[in-house]
Amino acid sequence: MQIFDRTLSGIIAAFLLWLGSLSAAAAPTVYRSPQDALEQGIGAYNGGYYEIAIPALKYAADAHLFLAPYYLARIYSDNNTSHTDHAKAFELYKKLAAEHTDVDPDDFQRAPYVAKAMTQIAGYLLTGLPEVGLKPNARIAVEYLREAAQFFRDEDAQFELAKLFLRGEGIESDVPYAKHWLSVLSQKGHAGAQAFLADLLWRGKYMEANPVRALALISVAVANAPPYERVWIEDIYQNIYCGTGQGIRKQATGLVADWRTRYGRKPDLNDRSGLHELSAHASRTCSNGDRVPFETFASKTSEQDAAAATAAAPARLSGDPQLVVKGSAAGPSLRDVGATLSAPAQK
Repeated sequence: MQIFDRTLSGIIAAFLLWLGSLSAAAAPTVYRSPQDALEQGIGAYNGGYYEIAIPALKYAADAHLFLAPYYLARIYSDNNTSHTDHAKAFELYKKLAAEHTDVDPDDFQRAPYVAKAMTQIAGYLLTGLPEVGLKPNARIAVEYLREAAQFFRDEDAQFELAKLFLRGEGIESDVPYAKHWLSVLSQKGHAGAQAFLADLLWRGKYMEANPVRALALISVAVANAPPYERVWIEDIYQNIYCGTGQGIRKQATGLVADWRTRYGRKPDLNDRSGLHELSAHASRTCSNGDRVPFETFASKTSEQDAAAATAAAPARLSGDPQLVVKGSAAGPSLRDVGATLSAPAQK
């Protein structure tokens, strides 16, 4: 009987301990302050731990801390997680933009986030969002992008606006203006603009085809691309690389070396997934079996070969004087695209 009593007591004690652990797990996290919750939430977001970030950011948002709703919206708008909720994201972005329309564009603690919110709203307006009854409206999307691009000087908004001007979507088509902004953004190191412009140069759309420049520019874009932009940029790179022969690749070598220095940008290595070590380039091959290299051409050649290719680059492009008139001794620059803006658009 005593053995039974001891056994029963042990079972009850274990059960009570189990209940206690459940209660502890279910207990809400206690934050020292709303600011502490915000910092924990952003840290968890940056690490990809959304299940930890969400309650912390909600706590901070309830205390009306500015950044909390923005990061919550970023989580809800991420299509690669189980927390995706575009309806919530849209409402948070819309509220953030509406409440801070009068923010000073030089207020670097708030203005960049308001601009990003406007750009995200424009994206929803372009595609529509059935969950909230939002129908596509390119005209209003353009207004949001104008505000973010011109007033807040947001590069992503400028890029999206340039694409709309190019297609004439929601706004009257203005190809020279679009090409101007793609060129300006590419010079600033915007990987998306560089990849988009490289694709136009490759296909000869809206401008004369130039495979050497296309390959050089997309190579720079791949090096600049943050992890969350890599897939589509690498798709363009693969298409251009596999479509060129050894001659074009050799000609591009000097430009890659020069443009990496002039138009390179250290990428944002924060991929928001917590899996940065897995974000290396995927192995890609051309249809003929050739491997698609992601290392810079310049790293594969000697300094002498790169110098020779660089010196020869202007001569190889001399078929179009406008493309070399503003080039340096190291070859033509991205500003040369602007030199041809007055030429008739090729569609």
